[in-house]
Amino acid sequence: MPALADAGYYVVAVDQRGYGRTTGWDDSSFEETDLSQFTMTSLVRDIVILVHALGYTKVRCVTGHDFGAVSASMCALMRPDLFQSVIMMSHPFKGSPKLPFNTANTKSSQSDGTSIHEDLANLPNPRKHYQWDNSTPSAASQWDHPQQGLKPFLRGYIHLKSADWKGNDPHQLRAWEASELAKMPEYYIMPLHSSMPEVVASNMRNEDSSLTKRWLSDADLDVYVQEWSRTGFQGGLNWYRTATDPQWQKDMELFAGKKIEVPATFISGAQDWGNHQRPGALESFPETCEDFRRVKIVEGAGHWPQQEQPEKVTEEILRFLKSL
Repeated sequence: MPALADAGYYVVAVDQRGYGRTTGWDDSSFEETDLSQFTMTSLVRDIVILVHALGYTKVRCVTGHDFGAVSASMCALMRPDLFQSVIMMSHPFKGSPKLPFNTANTKSSQSDGTSIHEDLANLPNPRKHYQWDNSTPSAASQWDHPQQGLKPFLRGYIHLKSADWKGNDPHQLRAWEASELAKMPEYYIMPLHSSMPEVVASNMRNEDSSLTKRWLSDADLDVYVQEWSRTGFQGGLNWYRTATDPQWQKDMELFAGKKIEVPATFISGAQDWGNHQRPGALESFPETCEDFRRVKIVEGAGHWPQQEQPEKVTEEILRFLKSL
């Protein structure tokens, strides 16, 4: 942020609804939570309101990492008049929804009734997708109270998704199929009966967790530990609940077939499996964006390029902004 500010930009880092110091969202019990607050259109509305509250009617560039890349791409998709360009990091835009087409004139095809989750569970080594696990009633308590302690859990989780874990050798997956998804590490496609803290503990058993301290100090990690200890994880995990339930994705049908119209670019780490967790999304650039500039893969970084290689990421952000 200071480097971008020194270049002349006014930089704002947003705490998304449910995270950090945000207030006013529904923190009822799991069963009683009003999930309409956690849909994509609600998310973009929050950010539009924030921009106006800060006294602006235009945003030169909206930038997001991981789920923040989803937020940024949705802002650019829905309000290109307000968000004038977009940088997505570590989570490629998978495109807008596709609706059943020409159904008035054709007979509907019958599904065999199986799902990707059944297929994952039926593998020789049964697995499950982390997003659906994060949507379950037990997920928040597991994240809130990991058996190894919150700080070792977060340090391990961050380590495993970074370039410092030698187990990361990402590559393109052929399709959204169980046998292909199972090629990803266990922090993405988990053992069927394991919690995320158990996955981290198992994979960190012979790892040197101090390797990540060169780019994420104990003091910085303590900020995360302090905040998550105060708030718990359910507010953040609610976004998985709407992302994995088609009922809460219907608002996106309004944008079926629409492309991101504003200038767009994608930045990610070379050792980041996030580039391929949605098979075909990375390869769909530039078809999903009308003015896609380029994919920049940062060497020496995994899932956290803005922390693992901040100078390289800042250089690429400024290169993109100056090209507009």
